[in-house]
Amino acid sequence: MSSARQNWSKTVDYGFATVHEPSDVDEVRRVVASSPRLRPIGTGHTFNRLPDGEAAVSLRALRDVTVRPAEGDEDSASVRVGAGLSYADLAEALRPHDLALENLASLPHINVVGAVSTATHGSGQDTRNLASSVRALELVTADGDLLTVSRGDTGDVPFDGVVVGLGSLGVVTHLTLDTVPARDYRQVVLLEVAEDEIGPRLQEITHLGRSVSVFTLWDGAPARVWVKSRVDDPHVDAPWPESDVEQHPLPGLDPVNCTPQLGVPGWWADRVPHFRTGFLPSSGDEVQSEWHVAVEHGPAAVEALREVGPRLQEALLTSEIRSVAADELWLSPQFQRATRSFHFTWVGDNALADDAARVVEEALAPFDARPHWGKVFHADVADRYPRLDDFRALRARLDPDGTFLNPWLRRVVLGEV
Repeated sequence: MSSARQNWSKTVDYGFATVHEPSDVDEVRRVVASSPRLRPIGTGHTFNRLPDGEAAVSLRALRDVTVRPAEGDEDSASVRVGAGLSYADLAEALRPHDLALENLASLPHINVVGAVSTATHGSGQDTRNLASSVRALELVTADGDLLTVSRGDTGDVPFDGVVVGLGSLGVVTHLTLDTVPARDYRQVVLLEVAEDEIGPRLQEITHLGRSVSVFTLWDGAPARVWVKSRVDDPHVDAPWPESDVEQHPLPGLDPVNCTPQLGVPGWWADRVPHFRTGFLPSSGDEVQSEWHVAVEHGPAAVEALREVGPRLQEALLTSEIRSVAADELWLSPQFQRATRSFHFTWVGDNALADDAARVVEEALAPFDARPHWGKVFHADVADRYPRLDDFRALRARLDPDGTFLNPWLRRVVLGEV
C-alpha cells in the first residue's frame, strides 16, 4: 500500500501505532500470540475503517507460490499462495504453467487474501466471486496456533464460515486456489446503449460475454459496455456498435492505463481486468461504494438509480453494473443468490461520497441490497446475511478475547452500539 497508515486512495487515515512485518509464518505466529489487539492489512484497497486498529500486521514478505498439478480425472490443478501476493503477481507465476484463475477483479493490483476476505469479485453471469476459488485456508488464530481449513470442512470451524472472514478470525498466511487452463481473451467496448435500455435489457446485456460491465453516469447519457470473452467462446452479436478507439471507464481519462481492447486477442490477465498492471488504476483520487441485489431485482434497481441520478452528479465519477453468481460463503454478498452488483466510484471527497452513498442506499433499500464490506456504506446489514449470527458465534470461538476486533467490526458486524 502507499502507506501502512493510509488506504490506497489516501482518503482514510488509520490509527496504527505499530505495523509488524513478519518475514515468515513462525514470526507471524509470534506476533499474533504476543499482541492483545491486531489487524491484518494488505494493499489498502479498502475505503472504510475495516482494517483500522491499534496495531497492524502486513504479510507482504509472504510471497511464495506453489503450483500443484491435477491428480486424477476428478481433480484440477491448484495453487498455494502466500498472503503478500497480488493478483498481478499470481497471474505471472501461473503463466509458465499455462494456468489461470476463473476470474479477476477490475484491477490486478489488489492483494489476493484481502480480496478473498472481503468477497471482492469480477464480473460474470456464471462466475462466482474471488473467494469462491479458495480450496484451503491457513489461519493463525489469536493464541498463535496455525489452523488449516479446507473446502467441505464442517464442525466447529466450517469452511463456508471462515473464507470471508474480514480479518476478524485470525491472520491468513496462505490460500490454496482453484485454477483453470489458460485461454486467451479479447474485449470490446459497446457504445450508444441508451440509459433507458439498461434495465429492460439487462439480462441480454449480461449474456454478451463471459465478463460484462456496464458503465453509466446515471445522467441520461448513453452507457458503454465492456464485453470480455475467451477466444474460443461462441460469438454473440450485439445490437450496439463497437468502439473503434480504446476507452477508459472514467469519461475523459486517457485509456493508456487500461487493458487492450478493440477485439485484439491476448493473455487472459491482460484482458479480464479493466486496468493494466504497473499503471494507475481508475482515477486514484477516489472513494468507492458498492451494493449487490438479487438478479430478479436488477431492472427495478436500475430504474430506482435512474430516478436519483441527478442527486449523484456532484460526487460521481462513474458507476458500473456487473453480475456475480451465487455461492455458499456465509458473509459473501452472493450468499445463496446471484446478484446484479452496482459499483460507484466517487470523487476523493469523503463528505460528498458519504452523502451520495446514503442516496444510493435509500434508493436500493427495497431490494435488500448487501454492501461490499470494504467500501463506503451505512446500512444495518444484520438482517441481510442469514448466517451472520453463526459467523458471530464462530468468531467468538476462534477469538474470545477480541484480538482481531476494532470499533468498525464491533458496530457493523457484531451489532454492538
